[in-house]
Amino acid sequence: MTKKINKILIANRGVTAVRIMHTCRDRKIPTTAVYSTPDRLSHHVFMADSAVHIGEAPPAESYLNMEKMIAAAIQSSSDAVHPGWGFLAENHKFAQMVIDAGLTWIGPPPEVISALGDKIQAKILAQKANVPTIPGLMDVVSAEQIKKWMKADKVAFPIMIKAVAGGGGRGMVKVENKDQLSQAVSQARSEAMKSFGDERILVEKYIERGRHIEVQIVGDEQGNIVHLYERECTIQRRNQKIIEEAPSPSIDEDLRKEICFTAIRLMREIGYSSAGTVEFIFDSSTKKYYFLEVNTRLQVEHGVTELITGVDIVGILLDVAEGKKLPFKQADIHPNRWALEVRLNAEDPKNFSPSFGTITRLQVPQGPGVRIAAGVYEGADIPPYYDSLFML
Repeated sequence: MTKKINKILIANRGVTAVRIMHTCRDRKIPTTAVYSTPDRLSHHVFMADSAVHIGEAPPAESYLNMEKMIAAAIQSSSDAVHPGWGFLAENHKFAQMVIDAGLTWIGPPPEVISALGDKIQAKILAQKANVPTIPGLMDVVSAEQIKKWMKADKVAFPIMIKAVAGGGGRGMVKVENKDQLSQAVSQARSEAMKSFGDERILVEKYIERGRHIEVQIVGDEQGNIVHLYERECTIQRRNQKIIEEAPSPSIDEDLRKEICFTAIRLMREIGYSSAGTVEFIFDSSTKKYYFLEVNTRLQVEHGVTELITGVDIVGILLDVAEGKKLPFKQADIHPNRWALEVRLNAEDPKNFSPSFGTITRLQVPQGPGVRIAAGVYEGADIPPYYDSLFML
């Protein structure tokens, strides 16, 4: 059964909110912006049809405050909530709160977000779907446990310790040798508890010559699932993506087909609907690929996929949330272009630490084949409280 979305509250800020608003404008769907005190003059606030102040600068008092988000939606007469990426986008409790408030959640079901947000559960689901996973050990509690596994499975250093509840490049520790192991386990468990409220960790073999390949998936509530081909996001700094491109230059057509349909197989096993991304690591020395995780949200880098396929992924998210079927089948998707995305962050070029303040001059490139998503304008302030990304 389909339902019409009349107004969308975007539970985010900056470039994220602006990107979603572009599609909403194209579809003539009014939007509500939310903003913290330092964001009161931000671009996304001016672009929205209405705006609600939700608190002071700290994210816990504003963009991570679930109760204030729900109250803002009700206050603004919004009947749907789009989380964007970051903040509450992969918080299953928030998704459930939105639904319980009688609003439409624009994203996958809360139970799917919960299952895939747990790296152990996600890995078990991948194995059940016969998706290759990195050799490793789940639910680690001690260095001795890791040593026994490495000896039994003939695994050599380096290895990677990951927070079970981690994501987005956070909660990972590379261990180079046995002398670092005990401290690394303690550090990883402590950081996992501090960052995610869950001290569980797992360990995996480290892929030395790994390439980050991810497959964009869209699915509807009727069980139709289509892949929009892959992106490569290997160029990273501190486990954070910097440059993304599509299609990947690292794999051939046979492997491209195999990886994409492996992603489809996994998402069918899960019963996925909405947009999501299946991430793999490709070992360029052995030509094998392994499952990493599923991102149950719109990705920052979705734009390169939109450019090579002509599909508005944000628009598909809205269609699925309204109960509509996908407007295309797999055979209809034919990527015929190449695209590259660069993330622009407010940073000091000397040490790449965040740099904040007022944008005194802004000149963006224009021309055929150029797409800009900007969360700022000339004269705008970039506050020190949030992610430094301001343009794509």
